[in-house]
Amino acid sequence: MERIHSPKFYWKNCAALMGLLALTWGMGYVNLGVFNLVVALFISFAKTLLIVLFFMHLRGSTRLLHLAAVTGLLWLFLMLALTLGDYFSRGWVATPR
Repeated sequence: MERIHSPKFYWKNCAALMGLLALTWGMGYVNLGVFNLVVALFISFAKTLLIVLFFMHLRGSTRLLHLAAVTGLLWLFLMLALTLGDYFSRGWVATPR
């Protein structure tokens, strides 16, 4: 059975997403060296988690929907692995001058 959330719940979630968006924008002006990527990935993971759990109603859903979500993620990782495997196995061609 799907839960019905109040509009206040969605506004709080929206405010959290907007806060994370502002944090992402602000991090564009901060130089953390090698940690820029780590911070950006952490922020994007937090935004993804909020969207998947609350807007897509994965939290509190059936096991079948959890299985479908995990299967989708595994498919995505498989496609990324195959694409990167093809990219890294190609020879580099020297550019003519």
